[in-house]
Amino acid sequence: MPTIHDVAKHAGVTPTTVSRVLNNRGYISDKTRKKVYSSMEELNYQPNEIARSLKNKQSNIIGLIVPDVSHPFFASFASHIEYFAYEKGMKVLLCNSHLDPVKEKEYIDMMRGNRVDGIIMSSHTLEIEQYQNVQSPIVTFDRQIGDIPFISSDNYMGGKLATELLISKGCRKIAHICGNLQLNLLANERSKAFLDVVNVHNVDHVVIETDMNVFHTREYQQLIRELLLDHPDLDGVFATSDIIAAYVIKECMEMGIHVPDQIKVVGYDDVSVAPWITPSLTTIRQPIEEIGKLSITLLSQQINNEDYIIKNQLDVTLIERASTM
Repeated sequence: MPTIHDVAKHAGVTPTTVSRVLNNRGYISDKTRKKVYSSMEELNYQPNEIARSLKNKQSNIIGLIVPDVSHPFFASFASHIEYFAYEKGMKVLLCNSHLDPVKEKEYIDMMRGNRVDGIIMSSHTLEIEQYQNVQSPIVTFDRQIGDIPFISSDNYMGGKLATELLISKGCRKIAHICGNLQLNLLANERSKAFLDVVNVHNVDHVVIETDMNVFHTREYQQLIRELLLDHPDLDGVFATSDIIAAYVIKECMEMGIHVPDQIKVVGYDDVSVAPWITPSLTTIRQPIEEIGKLSITLLSQQINNEDYIIKNQLDVTLIERASTM
């Protein structure tokens, strides 16, 4: 079985250089890096990951827990996490919680038992104490928990921009469809902004919450159809996800309600399918790539005992398309 010394001899470098390539530490030229990897491949050398993790006291594996990776936002979020983690020499262990607190806790315990270097959490069904007892580097998305570093977009501004746009377009009765507000998430600020704006402008409105599992898309169709039947005078909808907004457009089409002439629709996130919906969806863009990159940066800073910022709020952007024009 070839050793690191065999790889070094074959590549014409020192064993220390091979070690630095394997551990992604220090400056290594692209030419040298390619020579080392080429020699590893020719010799069929497989580094001992367990020994490396024990020696370095790091596994170079991080955990990512999302509610549901089939949801377009979290699919994109996970993709960016993986990309930026790989750039730092880390691999990602991905878990879907499906907003099940038992499952979420089991995943956290599993990650701790398998010596992951840190955890990125975007599924939040557990009590605050359970997160604080993780005793590993952790970053949360869209939930503030004590002194754990967290990332969110400017949810209040997003809700404000969406609601003000609908009012500026002449909407006089607006429905707001959101996730269950009992969940303690920073995304609830979108709903707070909606209520603040409609009350300032004295606009008639209705708020509809989904059930506790905000990713049960099969329930959206019935909820939205009932909303449209109960409120035939609606002329605007602000949904706190693009997927819900897409279902609004779908139901309007099936009921013969024209978007945007009769009802204008605004979503949230700007997932990849938003421009493809017919009519294309006006939405609030969250900087998903930047969120992914910052998540890895914050986790890496904790792992390496560097300074980090606890509160990280990123700007959002209004993207206007055909659903409000």
